[in-house]
Amino acid sequence: MTLALMQFAVVAGLMTLVPGLDFTMILRTALTQSKRVAFAAGAGICLGLFVWALAAAAGLSAVLAASESAFTLLRLTGAAYMIYLGAMFIWHSRHPQVATESDAVSAESAITTFWRGVLTNILNPKIGAFYIAMLPPFIPADTNVALAGLALGAVHVIESMLYFTAIILAANFFKSQFSRPRFRAWLDRVAGVLIIGFGLRLLTASSPS
Repeated sequence: MTLALMQFAVVAGLMTLVPGLDFTMILRTALTQSKRVAFAAGAGICLGLFVWALAAAAGLSAVLAASESAFTLLRLTGAAYMIYLGAMFIWHSRHPQVATESDAVSAESAITTFWRGVLTNILNPKIGAFYIAMLPPFIPADTNVALAGLALGAVHVIESMLYFTAIILAANFFKSQFSRPRFRAWLDRVAGVLIIGFGLRLLTASSPS
């Protein structure tokens, strides 16, 4: 099992480093919000990943893969949410406000951002497809499938949080140089367009079955 964890860590680590929706959300949050809010976003994204890992370990992801209608429903819901989220970023870029570490509303923003991260990953069936495809080959035949699946999922979550931490700390170092509202507006627009693009791509995704 130790060897399986090490091998999966390499594969999951490479997947984590590929820029995508999670990277876009973390970078945008880290550059425009406080560190507390950015870490809340990272925690929410990781919780979403772990929910999918739990589903894979319990066999629920396989049920989703086998059901065309269930996959389609989740795909459409996730795509709609991403398009809505991207549109909101673009809409709010008209009147940008840069949060600070002492912002009085940072606690509320952290909660909102946390659940945004959770929903973004839970409503993305491509993450479920990733676990369906990647977990089974790394689970040794002589181990408990559910526990092994959870252990592998935990490895991915830990790697993701470490990666997010590096992004947040690096972004915080440069944030003072890009704290002007004009930059915030530009960043929100770019992030909004990218997230809408992820949503549109999800619309055309096919079932993993």
